[in-house]
Amino acid sequence: MLVVTEPAQLPVHEAKAGDPEAWEVLFRRYQLPLYVYVFELVRNEQTSLDLVQETFIAAARHIGSLRDDARFGSWLFGIAHQKCIQLWRANKHEDVPLEKLPELSHDAEDAPDDILIRQEAEEHVLALLGRLPVDQRSALLLNCVEGFSLQEVAEITGVPVGTVKSRLHNAKRAMRKLLERYEDT
Repeated sequence: MLVVTEPAQLPVHEAKAGDPEAWEVLFRRYQLPLYVYVFELVRNEQTSLDLVQETFIAAARHIGSLRDDARFGSWLFGIAHQKCIQLWRANKHEDVPLEKLPELSHDAEDAPDDILIRQEAEEHVLALLGRLPVDQRSALLLNCVEGFSLQEVAEITGVPVGTVKSRLHNAKRAMRKLLERYEDT
């Protein structure tokens, strides 16, 4: 069994050669981050699961086109991003309604009041994030949550780095305004 913890050690080369254990390692490493990213864009649990599955199927089919094994993560997120765009085009750009998010786990030593306050704040931030335009939300999630560089976000979303910078700037400014309004209430 392959056991890999560092991204630099990911068995991309082995996956290209068709090694099922390598694919299992890659799936375990990227399944949750991809799901979180896709869910924040489409806001539907089942659709998100389907898109993540479709992403891995497409990755398995097209892994031969990956030129740089070290860029596997951004390449995979790019596939997921394209799957989301295809979904929006199929739905004629209609927003998918927000669903109630699952409960987040908390430390056992937190007081119940603290847990409720934090959970309420998290729900409001996620709801506010959902009010951003999809392009800004995507750039913010990829850069700030998933930790991709500006260049990687540009590659994933298929836009120039300058556009990514602009989207991030606008997203952060919009979130600040939304948070200020929330705090004033």
